[in-house]
Amino acid sequence: MAARTESYIDTSAFIAFCDRSDSHHVKYLRLFSDPPPIVTSALVVAEGHGWFLRRYDQSRAIQFLRLINEMTPLRVLPFGTEDLKRASELLNKFSDQAVTLADLHGLVLMRERKIRECWSTDRHMSLTGARLVT
Repeated sequence: MAARTESYIDTSAFIAFCDRSDSHHVKYLRLFSDPPPIVTSALVVAEGHGWFLRRYDQSRAIQFLRLINEMTPLRVLPFGTEDLKRASELLNKFSDQAVTLADLHGLVLMRERKIRECWSTDRHMSLTGARLVT
C-alpha cells in the first residue's frame, strides 16, 4: 500500500472542523476522522486561536489550542525570520489578492514540501496549483 502524502491544513479548515455552525463542518469532521499526515503553520495556529477568542471567548480559544496540541498526526511547522523573508517575496507576486501572512507562509510550506493537497475553504489557497479540499 502506498504511503499517504502530506496535506496542508489552513485556518479555515480548523475552524470548520471545530465550529458546528460552519457550513463545512460535517465535511471536515469526516476528513479529520482519518487524516493523512497533516501539517500546518504556527501562524495558522495563532490565527485560529485569535479567531476563537474574538468570535467566542478565552475558553473556546484555549480549547482550540488543546485540540492542536493533542491532534495526531498533525505537525505544526515553525515560523521564523527566513520564513518571513520567503513569505514576503510571495506577497509581491500576489499583491492583487487579500492574502494574510499565514496564507503566504502556507503557500511557501506547500511549495517547499511539495504538498499537493490543501484543506481550506479559502479559494486563494489554491494559488500553488494544489488540489483544494473544500
